[in-house]
Amino acid sequence: LSKHADEIVIKKKLFFKAVTTADIDNILPLLTNDKSITKNQIRFVIVTDYKTLLAVDTKTKEQIHTPIIELHSHVAFFLPLAGMEKYVTQAENDADVKAAVQMAKLFDEIKKTNPTRTAEQVHNLNIFLSRLLFCFFAEDTGIFSINLFTASIQSHTQADGSDLAQYLDNLFTHLNTEHPPANTPSYIKIFPYVNGGLFKNNIPLPHFTFKSREAIIKSGGENWADINPDIFGSMIQAVVTPDQRGNLGMHYTSVPNIMKVIQPLFLDELYEEFDKVKNNAAGLQKLLGRIANIRIFDPACGSGNFLIIAYKQLRLLEIKILLQLKLIQAGNAITGFEEKQTSIFKKQQFNLADNANKGIQMELFSRIELNHFYGIELDDFAYEIAMLSLWLAQHQMNVQFNKLLGATSASLPLKDAGVIVQGNATRINWETVCPKPKVGEVFILGNPPYLGFNERNTEHKEDMDFVFDANSNIKRLDYIACWFKKGSDYIYDSIFRYSFVTTNSICQGEQVSLIWPYIFSKNQEIFFAYQSFKWGNLAKNNAGVTCVILGICCKNTKLKKLFSTQKYLSVKNINPYLAEGNPIIIYQRTIPLSNFPEMILGSSGIDGGFLVLSKEEKENFIFSDKRSEKFIKPYISGGDFIDGNLRFCIWINDDEIEEAKKIILIKDRIEKVKKYRKTAGRDALKGVNIPHRFFYRKHKDTDSIILPMTSSERRNYLPVGFLSSKYIASNGVFVLYDAKTYLFSILTSRLHLLWTMVISGKLETRIRYSVNLCFNNFPFPPITQAQKNILEQHTHNIIEQRAMHTEKTLAELYDPNKMPEGLRAAHHANDLAIEKCYRDKPFESDEERLAHLFKLYEAMIEEEKTKGTLFAVEAKAKKSKKK
Repeated sequence: LSKHADEIVIKKKLFFKAVTTADIDNILPLLTNDKSITKNQIRFVIVTDYKTLLAVDTKTKEQIHTPIIELHSHVAFFLPLAGMEKYVTQAENDADVKAAVQMAKLFDEIKKTNPTRTAEQVHNLNIFLSRLLFCFFAEDTGIFSINLFTASIQSHTQADGSDLAQYLDNLFTHLNTEHPPANTPSYIKIFPYVNGGLFKNNIPLPHFTFKSREAIIKSGGENWADINPDIFGSMIQAVVTPDQRGNLGMHYTSVPNIMKVIQPLFLDELYEEFDKVKNNAAGLQKLLGRIANIRIFDPACGSGNFLIIAYKQLRLLEIKILLQLKLIQAGNAITGFEEKQTSIFKKQQFNLADNANKGIQMELFSRIELNHFYGIELDDFAYEIAMLSLWLAQHQMNVQFNKLLGATSASLPLKDAGVIVQGNATRINWETVCPKPKVGEVFILGNPPYLGFNERNTEHKEDMDFVFDANSNIKRLDYIACWFKKGSDYIYDSIFRYSFVTTNSICQGEQVSLIWPYIFSKNQEIFFAYQSFKWGNLAKNNAGVTCVILGICCKNTKLKKLFSTQKYLSVKNINPYLAEGNPIIIYQRTIPLSNFPEMILGSSGIDGGFLVLSKEEKENFIFSDKRSEKFIKPYISGGDFIDGNLRFCIWINDDEIEEAKKIILIKDRIEKVKKYRKTAGRDALKGVNIPHRFFYRKHKDTDSIILPMTSSERRNYLPVGFLSSKYIASNGVFVLYDAKTYLFSILTSRLHLLWTMVISGKLETRIRYSVNLCFNNFPFPPITQAQKNILEQHTHNIIEQRAMHTEKTLAELYDPNKMPEGLRAAHHANDLAIEKCYRDKPFESDEERLAHLFKLYEAMIEEEKTKGTLFAVEAKAKKSKKK
């Protein structure tokens, strides 16, 4: 749109201007504030003298200042120009981190002299710590007088801590007494009545020392006014025994991670609506009504983190709406809100009486009620913390409401908070906890327990039988599937939505075919998803878990958001493998969909390891009796192949048994195999009478292509290789016997890896390849002989590059940080050739590659069904004619 030779203006995209070196540092702020930038909705303002480049993202307010030769390192900054929105996370709160560290030190100090051997002792310590935490919070936020609690401990208890327990016992009793006795000491009487159940029950208090008293005083010195509720989860993780924490599946979560759920679930949409109506009083009033009727429900709420952050975010939005209404009524509507503008709002206090004289009625109160926040929690202490946390969040927001709008409600005594039910969420009818409203919306969210099918105990299995039909095929489902089943039942045929954080296994391998058909049968779809990432929190000794986040709603035509590490894409549909595409389910199949030969698993001994030999054992066998050399073959597993190990196995054909038994060491091994198989289970027992041989014997005397069953997720390519006919492949590798050379090119391609990463199951985080899921379902188009020849040449190039580094193992060659450049280039050339088999136009991203693979898969399945129908019709016609 520009009329100037040194400028480029593309509406909604960018403003670019070439400038002199002298102007470059001064001109960008001027351009950014220019009216034409706003009018044309410019996203990026860019200026450069072709030595240095400056740019600003007008949406996120991010800026870069870079030598132009280093521009390539800022690709992520410009992702929106390619249609990929950057994802901006919230930073952690310093107050949280500092307070967590101090509290952890305090907990450790108290536990040194107060062993927590029983569940009751642990519970009592947790109750005490929650009361401490409340007092720290109260003295920093005006509930108590400033610094009252910490100063009272300093002034009225001995330095050695000997009388601190008695002092705190008296104080806690007072805080629960509405009308204290006349003889209550003045230094206790100065504290107000709290109520709310927090100080209701007397509990044995810990024994204190000089160090633990000092730790309490030091903790009180932190800034508790701005803490986020995640600190409560961190506190519990620091105290609760590891066994209990694991059994309950507790995962206490940082605020930025919680926002990954809340923002796309409902908050982003509310802010979009706010932006649309911010200069329209009626529209703002309608939006206030909408958020007043929102219910938030966490059916695995723990200490309430998700509920608290959701509550605070809704209150913040409500404050912005009310401030905007005041500005509109005063005739001073503004165009946008940023957190930095809070000072402007403070200065612009409007007289409500004047507004009333103008016939304008402003009702300054919060419409967001705590009884619209619901939770279910199994652990009794976490349940109590959730109740307290909601009230503290309400107080924080009331203080902020009062600061900006001049209105608030009384802090004390505490009143009942949210609707939190203690119990087993898999057994409770969710509608009895959070009844479906006739007016309004329900958003279900949370971070349910991460128990894989191997980690479930008897009670968990009974829970799953209760949620699903006891006869259904759920044995290999993760425990978290219960929450997805109940969530889909709850939102059925409604505008309600749910979003859970889950381990990525529910979107991989066999589990997809076990849970997602049920969700899709409810006419529901994924409306946003985060692909795999590490999920962590602020807790001591926190260990991240590889997770995904899924948002589910009833089907609609709106665009969906697919998030990856640095960006999100707006797409029509997201499939259950978290790639762009229709909601298809890929089932196991026994024959390849594409024109591939049969891939099989290698041979399995079920021999107790007695038929397998190390290099030293092999040499010892031959040294003892040269005849044994005839019965020893090279043996290779997936780990051997990748790490360059060399092993051997005893391989005896049925017609060679008597000859082999004449060799003492081999006879001894055969007898050990027989003994092992007698006690090693049903399959092993079947092989008792053939102890000289591998039980599952798949070997063929031809060369082959092999692919290890398990591989690191870090590699950019699957570690595929050729194997001579003299080698015996173990059941740790998959084998294509007598395979055409060009198949190597396909198996080692980037496209095949991407498909595998999405479709396969995982062993921890490693790839767990599956013939029936990955190979037999891999969509590959028919190709000509000329194309096969090209792929064969690329195969030879890759093998030649490997041969140039014989001193390195395959693991070293395919380490993404150490891969030789020649090998990397050979693979890149192979990738281009493979992609050309699919289409002439190169793919621009992995997301586009996966989307194309899924489309082709759907088309091939449909074609297969059509052919199957035609074959059935033809067969019926032939049968009828013959008859």
